[in-house]
Amino acid sequence: MAVRPLEPPSARTRADGGDHVTARRRTRPTHNPRKGAPVRLQLALDAPEHLALVPRLTPFFDIIEVGTPVLKRFGLTAITTVAELSGGAEILADTKTVDGGALEAAMVFGAGASAMTVLAQASPATRTATLEVARAHGGTVIFDTILDGTFDVATLADLDQDELWLALHAPSDARLAGNGTEDHIARVADRRQRGCRVSLAGGIGRTNLEKVLAVAPDVIVIGSSVTGAANPEKEASWLSTTVAQARG
Repeated sequence: MAVRPLEPPSARTRADGGDHVTARRRTRPTHNPRKGAPVRLQLALDAPEHLALVPRLTPFFDIIEVGTPVLKRFGLTAITTVAELSGGAEILADTKTVDGGALEAAMVFGAGASAMTVLAQASPATRTATLEVARAHGGTVIFDTILDGTFDVATLADLDQDELWLALHAPSDARLAGNGTEDHIARVADRRQRGCRVSLAGGIGRTNLEKVLAVAPDVIVIGSSVTGAANPEKEASWLSTTVAQARG
């Protein structure tokens, strides 16, 4: 299956005075960028009230994430709702699957998600079952290291090179408790050297964006620094512009 990179947010058109993104894709957007593609931005929606921000913020992001709390609150309808609100943007469902991979993958991709997450510590059987369904749907599976930032990627040696998607994820509860670190940022270069595509999440915003761009993850996940901002659109615009400048 040929992989076509998602066009950058700046290239999208908006209707009705710029409030909504025009749905230009008839087929499922692809999560996999080409190797060597510029870093992309992902917006994480982790609370029900964040859904109201989707039409306003989608133009600044390449991927919209339906966060785990939102999935638990609304179920699969959260995926279809975000798809409608975003005008057909690429959607990642942060399922954090640890078992029942085939069943969860069939539901999530069937609802229209482009990608889903599986805990990196899940069994090889779960990884295989999830990936088989993902391939059938043209979807992507990202293996999340939130339980252990030092996770040995050699454990994923059974995966094809193009399926080595790793999420380096700093836990939000640890950060809120004052125990957060930026170790996940420091690990990006090593994981990329080992052949992984890397999605970087947790505590990213104005204060450390320069450091994040320096290590060049494939995807930068932005959450509360935008959704919790006094002016989310202004903050999203600044982040998008800064990343675009780094893209060259």
